[in-house]
Amino acid sequence: MLDPIARVRRFNRAVTSEVGALDTSFLGRGRTLGVARVLNAIGHGRSDVADLRDYLALDSGLMSRFLRSLEEEGLVTTKPHPDDARRRIARLTAAGRREFEAYETLSNRQAQAMIARHSQPHALLAAMDMVAAALGRDRIRIDEVDPRDEQARYCLKEYYAELSRRFARGYDVALSRDPDAVDMMAPRGAFFVALSDGLPLGCVGLKGSGGAVAEIKRLWVAPAARGLGVGRRLMDAAEQAARKLSITTLRLDTNSALGEAQQLYRKTGWTEIERFNDDPYPDLFFEKQLR
Repeated sequence: MLDPIARVRRFNRAVTSEVGALDTSFLGRGRTLGVARVLNAIGHGRSDVADLRDYLALDSGLMSRFLRSLEEEGLVTTKPHPDDARRRIARLTAAGRREFEAYETLSNRQAQAMIARHSQPHALLAAMDMVAAALGRDRIRIDEVDPRDEQARYCLKEYYAELSRRFARGYDVALSRDPDAVDMMAPRGAFFVALSDGLPLGCVGLKGSGGAVAEIKRLWVAPAARGLGVGRRLMDAAEQAARKLSITTLRLDTNSALGEAQQLYRKTGWTEIERFNDDPYPDLFFEKQLR
């Protein structure tokens, strides 16, 4: 077996070389990768300097140098926050926006070329997703969203596709008790998506009826993010939302083919109960009392 430490270090060298981390002119635009990343983050809407520093994991001195460099080029302006003079806001100038767009175009081409070099692009992307999720574990965010928005619909599509693969007789959402979107939105319920750098990694729905009993629906975590605690975090978010809505009893159904889901429920205080619906797919039913 190859030494795992050597394999990790080989991976680190390959990534460092591929992304040009040591280049003095990242993507040929005359700036280091660090400065280019600051420009990119501002271009993607991260304007609060303190938030920007935390997102990029930079110390205040290095962050100041990078911003000063961009200001001297006329690409960025900084000014005090309108509500708190102790905080600063960074924004792109017109020239900065053009430079941001140039980097976006070059970065997209670089990514396309990397994918095209491999004979199994889907396997390559799956491996990248797993590494990115593991390395960015502490930055995975749980957001409440409209169950009809693009990120939620992506997660639900992947969820249905996985059930279709794993269930012995497949899965047809038209035969399932698919909850209405309004039942998973305030004031009846809620819907949550796990995000890694803006990309969805999982979801869960809280289906309410306006009463004290509600259901957990559509818990799904992308294969790349499994084992990182994302499912538990999604369930915690749903339970917290239920408490805020004065829901005291939660129920859910699942299928015995989904062993990892059963394990999560049993470990987090759920009790198996009798069937409570006529959905043709589940064969296990659980309940949890909220205190």
